[in-house]
Amino acid sequence: MSLLTVGTVAFDDIKTPFGHAEKVIGGACTYASWSASYFTNDIRLVSIVGGDFPQDEIDQLHDRGVKTEGLEIVADKKSFFWAGEYHDNMNQRTTLATELNVLADFDPVLPASYKDSQYIMLGNLTPEIQMKTINQLDTDPTLIVMDTMNFWMDVAWDALIEVVKKVDVITINDEEARQLSGKYSLVDAAAEIHKMGPKYVVIKKGEHGALLFSEGKIFSAPALPMSLVKDPTGAGDTFAGGFIGYLAQTDNVSFENMKRAIIYGSVMASFCVEEFSIEKLKTLDKATIDARVQQFVDLAAFSM
Repeated sequence: MSLLTVGTVAFDDIKTPFGHAEKVIGGACTYASWSASYFTNDIRLVSIVGGDFPQDEIDQLHDRGVKTEGLEIVADKKSFFWAGEYHDNMNQRTTLATELNVLADFDPVLPASYKDSQYIMLGNLTPEIQMKTINQLDTDPTLIVMDTMNFWMDVAWDALIEVVKKVDVITINDEEARQLSGKYSLVDAAAEIHKMGPKYVVIKKGEHGALLFSEGKIFSAPALPMSLVKDPTGAGDTFAGGFIGYLAQTDNVSFENMKRAIIYGSVMASFCVEEFSIEKLKTLDKATIDARVQQFVDLAAFSM
């Protein structure tokens, strides 16, 4: 089934205890699209870049089944750029630079061929852009998933809540879930967020896995213990891409299938962190992904 991904396509400069990757490919839409491409080949990307963005990277997305009619290229301007440094525990990072560049003027217009998309992934952008995307759809999609962050809760609360009302799934981390809901317990937080509109709440807990909540049901997905984490950048977006990519492939949004999608999202995120940027996501195949899915199954398996 068709999958619409909306978000940033960008450059990153990343420092971690394992090295320094200068001006590498990044952006939420990039990570999500690469991840989803291992599950579906009808991905419709919406983003904006400057004339400095490599054509070869766009071509590689095409080769993965990602359509880029919705990628606006502003030839005389620069692409969005973010620089950050991760500390020794890799759970904390410091932003060193943020240059909006073309993103400051991003006003997404969906091509006519995108407007019937059935699965929608709204990356972490302003709530106004997320709402504008929803309002351009011609048909009621099967599933709308949104990502957001505490910054929008601080500066655009009312607009954010209006978007939350429109989506089926929200993916946020535990800190964001607490801020959005006003509840400390994640069970209570999910219940409060359900009241705002989403049927499903996915709470990401980094190295501690992820939780899926829906109508009183809870699924806890483990995180795979990793011997090496080189770069956590984009792990959440990679998770989201694997999650919705699997759902689009199977065209099944039941709670049981959502549980499987959570595992596939976690699998893709576990690959992402093994290398800088999107490099690991470019080297995968079905057998490699399936083998890691089995690792997740074995990790949580037990008998009574």
